[in-house]
Amino acid sequence: MDLERHHTGLGEKPAIIVVDVVNGFTDPRCALGSECEDVVAANRELLDAFRIKKLPVFFTTVIYRNPQQAKIFRQRLPALNALTPDSYWVELNVALGRLPDEDIIEKHWASAFFGTDLSARLQHRNVDSLVITGLSTSGCVRATVLDALQHDYPVVVPREAVADRNAEAHAANLHDMHAKYADVVSKDEVLKYLSSM
Repeated sequence: MDLERHHTGLGEKPAIIVVDVVNGFTDPRCALGSECEDVVAANRELLDAFRIKKLPVFFTTVIYRNPQQAKIFRQRLPALNALTPDSYWVELNVALGRLPDEDIIEKHWASAFFGTDLSARLQHRNVDSLVITGLSTSGCVRATVLDALQHDYPVVVPREAVADRNAEAHAANLHDMHAKYADVVSKDEVLKYLSSM
C-alpha cells in the first residue's frame, strides 16, 4: 500500500542543478558514457527557460585531483579514474551552452551536496526550491535529490531530463523518488510553471 504524499512543487525562486551532464557520461566512447542526446536536449530546453527568467543555474562535474579523493568509490568503479582535471571527459557537454556566470560544482562522490559548498551557494542566492536533472537517475541524481530534501528543499525531477545506463534502474528510481523524495513530473510541466512566473 502506497503512503499518502503531497505535491510540494516549486517556489518563487527555484534553481536548476544539472548533475554530471559531462562528456564522460554523454559520450559512449567513454566507459562511463551512454547515448542520451534526448536527455541533453531536454536539459538545454530547461536551461534556456531558467535563463530567460534569470533564475540560478548550477552544473556539476566529477574531477579527481589526487589518489586519495573518493578512493573507495574509485576502487569499486575504476572507470572513474578517467575523470582527471585535464580530461575531456570532465567537461560539460557543449550542447548545454553554459554561460560564464553559471556555477560549476566540482564533486568527488555521488551527491552534489556532499563535500561541496553547494548548500552555501544556494543560500547565498536565496533559492527556495530545486529542479534536479542529469545523470544518472539511480546514482548521482538520486543522491542529490535525497540530500536536497535533507537540506529542506522541495525538489522537482523532470523525467525527460534524467537518464540511466540501466532502463530498469531508471524506472525504479523515478518511482521511488516520486514516492518519497521529490515530485517527478514532465519537462513540459516545469516549463509551464516557469513561463507563468
